[in-house]
This record gives sequence, C-alpha cells and structure tokens, in this order.
Amino acid sequence: MVENIPPGGPQASGTPASGTPEDAVQEEGAVQEEGAVQESAQETISRELREVLGAALGTAQEHMEQNGGFLPFGVTLADDGELRLVMISPGELDADGNIDAGTMLTDVIGLLRQGREGYRAVAFASDVTLPEHGTDGIHAAAEHRSGGLMAAVVPYDVTTEGFSFRPLEADGHEPTVWSD
Repeated sequence: MVENIPPGGPQASGTPASGTPEDAVQEEGAVQEEGAVQESAQETISRELREVLGAALGTAQEHMEQNGGFLPFGVTLADDGELRLVMISPGELDADGNIDAGTMLTDVIGLLRQGREGYRAVAFASDVTLPEHGTDGIHAAAEHRSGGLMAAVVPYDVTTEGFSFRPLEADGHEPTVWSD
C-alpha cells in the first residue's frame, strides 16, 4: 500500500508557499543568487534525508498514539517531490500467534530497493527493543540515492496515559537500499 503524506510529516498543515523569492526562507549555508535561494548538493541531500526521517518518526509516533503500536513501514521521497508511505501486509502469524516484524522489515526494504530508481530518498521505521535504555524505541533510518545516511532512535515508555517519548538520539546505519 502506498499513501501520500503531506510535506513535513503526517500532521503537517498550513498554506502552500507562493514560490516567490520573498517567501523563501534562507537556510544556514544557502547561497543567495539573483533573488533565488540555492542549496548546495550536500544541503539538499541533508534536507531530503531529514524530511523522510522526520516523516517516518512522526508517522510511527502517530500510529503508536492512535493504535498502540505500528508495524515496519517505509517512506519515499519520489523524484516528483511527493512523500509516500510504503506498507505491506503482515503475513502469517508464527506458532505463538505473533507477527514476524523482522521479515516484514526485510520485505519493506526489498520493496524500497525495487523502486529506488524513482526515489531521491527513503526511510524505514520499526519498533525495537533498547536494552541499554531498559525500554523499547522507534528506530528509523534514511538513505539518499546520492549516498547520504541518517538514523535515529526515539526511546519510549508505556504510561497509564499512553506513551511517553524520550528525546531523539542519533544512531548508526549502513546502507541497505542503495548498497550495491
């Protein structure tokens, strides 16, 4: 299943920018040239990675708050600039009645690899156990077709009111979608 996500994540709202140079917000390091803001290639890669990573983490948190959990999924930033969710069916339950989330994550990554020629950046998210924190967390990793990588984990606690999310922490990641 593929679903469009508004820019900035699932809860983003607001009016679209008019596209005029006066409406553009200059990011640190951007170069002003003839009234238009231009990013360097590295700034563009970094922005696109933050965009898909943020959409993945935000979507996972939203699903946890609404549904009590989430299954592994992907987020793509297509060449046309659209953010889309990539989800798969959980498949058969194991002998104990559990969903094999590891296999689902592998399948999501496989789908992202298959479609990678049409994507500028991708991210994927899963629920993980964090023994060093004594809790679980949301892990998300983002990859760019130009070689950039970002990954983060958001530890969380289950409370009587729902979930308490701790601050985001950077995490390591090796390329898996653009790895060959």
